[in-house]
Amino acid sequence: MARIDDSRPFIAVNIAVLTVSDTRSAADDSSGDTLAARIAAAGHRVAARAIERDDADAIVRRLSGWIDDPTIDVVITTGGTGITGRDVTPEAFERVMEKRIEGFGELFRMISFQKIGTSTMQSRALGGVAHGTYLFALPGSGGAVRDAWDEILVWQLDNRHRPCNLVELMPRLEEHRRGVGQAPDQAM
Repeated sequence: MARIDDSRPFIAVNIAVLTVSDTRSAADDSSGDTLAARIAAAGHRVAARAIERDDADAIVRRLSGWIDDPTIDVVITTGGTGITGRDVTPEAFERVMEKRIEGFGELFRMISFQKIGTSTMQSRALGGVAHGTYLFALPGSGGAVRDAWDEILVWQLDNRHRPCNLVELMPRLEEHRRGVGQAPDQAM
């Protein structure tokens, strides 16, 4: 049974929030606002926030900049995960990801199915890792953001979550870039 181990100290992570939309602005980015508020309420830091149009090249540039920023641990996007012609967030993720976290999309759709039924099949929500940074692409609705954060990410981004969580894996995400047996400070 999953639980929070209160004997462990909480470790805040730095999370960048990207809203992907052709129509939203900072004044009406309700999904981005919802996500940022939940991140802060959980004790994490919103390290950066932006809005990009539904343009794969622009999304890739923004993701790449944040992935290369050593102060950002996690990037969460909202929007652009549907199946229409302008929905290109998953394609942008594919261009930067090293590994997929298959279970994230599967679990998100399972949770979503309980609320919106078979309409969840239209979501291409996904997770992955790139250069030691976690990446999560969420649909753009407020409900989807709440479901993904409240039922998955808030737990997996809490190092006290047992039996395991994503935070405790962070120091090991770039092991493939170091020689076998080298400690992180001995990397070439």
